[in-house]
Amino acid sequence: MTQREDSKIIGIVHPVCCGLDVHKESISACVIYAGKDGADQYDIKIFGTFTDDLLRLRSWLLDHSCPVVAMESTGIYWRPEQNVLEDAVQVVLVNARDIKNVPGRKTDIGDSKWLAGLLRHGLLRSSFIPTKEVREWRDLTRLRKQYVYTAGDYRKRTHKLFESANIKIDSVVSDLFGVTGRNLMNLLVSDQTALSLEDIVRCVRGKLKGKEAELYRSIQGFFSDHHRFILKRLLHTIALLEKEISLLDAQIGNLMQNQNALLSRMKQAAGIADVSSREVLAELGPDLNEFPTGEALVSWAGLCPGNNESAGKRKSGKSPVRKHHLKTVMIEVAWAAVKKKGSYFKDKYYRLKARRGAKKAIVAIAHRILLGIYHVIKDGVEFRDLGEDYLTRRNKSLKLFQLRKQAQFLGFNLVPQTP
Repeated sequence: MTQREDSKIIGIVHPVCCGLDVHKESISACVIYAGKDGADQYDIKIFGTFTDDLLRLRSWLLDHSCPVVAMESTGIYWRPEQNVLEDAVQVVLVNARDIKNVPGRKTDIGDSKWLAGLLRHGLLRSSFIPTKEVREWRDLTRLRKQYVYTAGDYRKRTHKLFESANIKIDSVVSDLFGVTGRNLMNLLVSDQTALSLEDIVRCVRGKLKGKEAELYRSIQGFFSDHHRFILKRLLHTIALLEKEISLLDAQIGNLMQNQNALLSRMKQAAGIADVSSREVLAELGPDLNEFPTGEALVSWAGLCPGNNESAGKRKSGKSPVRKHHLKTVMIEVAWAAVKKKGSYFKDKYYRLKARRGAKKAIVAIAHRILLGIYHVIKDGVEFRDLGEDYLTRRNKSLKLFQLRKQAQFLGFNLVPQTP
């Protein structure tokens, strides 16, 4: 192969393109285009990040007839540029690990030129940027999850407070924040100085009836006015967070009202309920045009091994995606799915767990569930559970061979049962 032929391997994909090096207060922009003599021309300019500055950036790009721009996904700072540019040009959002510059030559302008050069030759992979509607769903579902985590933290603080005051309610009740537990906590924060067994009887509900005496023993401790004040504040914060979570649930339900049919099909999968189906839909959107295959989606979510091979040797197969909102949701879904009786996922999980361990097995289950969700969204099909005996039926001949071999080893003869 001649040098001239080899130079055609990397060709120009975008004759006119722009690279943006985005920061909180400034943007370095570099437009590359071909001059009259065919040589590459660079137009570099620095803009602010206020909205009027971004509007000038958009006009500057349109004046250059620039159809595509690339920028690094730097925290949240790319969002303002996306809001202004998404309706005017194609935005390619790039992961930082894919655009490492040459060491020792890193400046803001140099980064923008590097980005533009990579984009011009088609060497950048665009990250998935959902539509504005889906981004709003994401904001709400992620905020809801943060509220749930925060409420959980305050419940843990309540447990610690009771331990420090010798209160042992959670040693008797299975859920401290169930009806009986909340009634007892409200009784403790009341102004009553001495609590009687009759007060405890009025608080008990459900299966805890008959344990009034034990509950009365559990609240005999060193619960002072100091503990009472802290408990009031904790319960007030938890109630406020629970109210906010309810409001978010209502808002998410209203915004996703036109997707109820899709949500119903997703909830046919084991482990997926109202909350998790909405979280998955908010991360993926109602169509998956950006993902040509289910494997591409699973790789994007970080639920499959990475490829790391050199000199014919396989090295660590850890996924390069460490943190991903969808990965977290799917792991939670998988833990719920493996507890469902008669489910294919339960049988598959315990088979994998015996060989690979619990953590790797649960990631594999999340992988398989997400593949099913891909076809539910992309192809509009129903989610079908294969059943707990699917793997046994599929490997029937192999299983019979192993059983016959074991029976012969033990001195028995395995014969088929007559109908």
